[in-house]
Amino acid sequence: MKAILKDFLTYAKMNTRSDATSQTIPTTQGQVELALLLKDQLIEMGLADVAYYEKNSFVIGRLPGNPEKTAIGFIAHVDTADFEAENIQPQIHENYDGKDVCLNKEKAIYMTTAEFPNLKDYVGETLITTDGTTLLGADDKAGIAEIIDALRILQTMDAHKRGDVWVAFGPDEEIGTGADRFDAADFPVAFAYTMDSGRVGHMEYETFNAARIDITIDGTSVHPGTAYGRLVNALKIAHQIDDALPAEEVPERTRGYEGFYLLHNLTGHIGRAEVSYIIRDHDHTLFEQRKADIVGIIDELNTAYGQERITYTLYDQYYNMGDLIKKDPRSIEAARAGMQAIGVTPIEAPFRAGPTARKSPIKGSQHRTYLSAVKTSMASMNLLPWKRWKKPVI
Repeated sequence: MKAILKDFLTYAKMNTRSDATSQTIPTTQGQVELALLLKDQLIEMGLADVAYYEKNSFVIGRLPGNPEKTAIGFIAHVDTADFEAENIQPQIHENYDGKDVCLNKEKAIYMTTAEFPNLKDYVGETLITTDGTTLLGADDKAGIAEIIDALRILQTMDAHKRGDVWVAFGPDEEIGTGADRFDAADFPVAFAYTMDSGRVGHMEYETFNAARIDITIDGTSVHPGTAYGRLVNALKIAHQIDDALPAEEVPERTRGYEGFYLLHNLTGHIGRAEVSYIIRDHDHTLFEQRKADIVGIIDELNTAYGQERITYTLYDQYYNMGDLIKKDPRSIEAARAGMQAIGVTPIEAPFRAGPTARKSPIKGSQHRTYLSAVKTSMASMNLLPWKRWKKPVI
């Protein structure tokens, strides 16, 4: 069995599902176990400066190169999405024939071409799937395995021709908290690539600018029989805020570079409501305007009600790393050249999310995302095409 496949199967069988309700670092013990396994693996491979940082649960190591050359890095996350991750049983389907894929004969679970028509793209290839009862974890354990295998290849080549190659494996990406603790001082590179899920050739370096606003609305609860002129329904005020926002500027109606507001949470009763929105836009000017617009709506409603019934906390979450990368496009140019050298046409599109190491660009280190050859869809229907998965390593 190829080393990269053996590595992936080992990682995939480990339950590293993150937990948004946990306050620990990382949020689950399984992530610690995989991180420590990776630490040992890097040490066994002979990398330098290998460390597991308890402060943030990142594993970092360095493949020494020519100190006069540019140092670059590769990043992947160890956690998996919020879906069943216990007793993962990867299935290997060789020479796929283009028909429905049987994941679990006993439970009659199939990955059908009707539901997943893109299966036809992989005829003749070897596919790795789940057994239909769990996720596969290809996001992002395929990325981890790619990085480890790339290190093996680099170790057979002339180190004098390249700079140091740093690698970092971190936690809790799926719940959006792990990268908050990433310390770029521990990762001294000119730029780095995040290896994450996607189709071959996808190269994404423009992320959203992101903010969140948490809103508290105080109503006045009065018995309905005596409510005339007195009752103020906090839930209806929440709806007024939402109705005042552009109806078309929501995730389900936007794509590409189009920004949006997402009503993320709404709880409460007549007397009090809690509302949360996330705000996204690739363009920084439009991003700032979006924040100003929702604050303006709140101010207008407070004025209309004659008192401050609505309070809020507005904070930025991360910024479009493309704004920094475009000032020094070496990372983009190198990725394009690398893909073209192995016959892959780069497909560049805005990334409608945030980067795995999202805090790093603010601290000066440039990070972008080069997607690995992983195709993910429904969690229990994860698919990893072997031939395409290997391409980023070449």
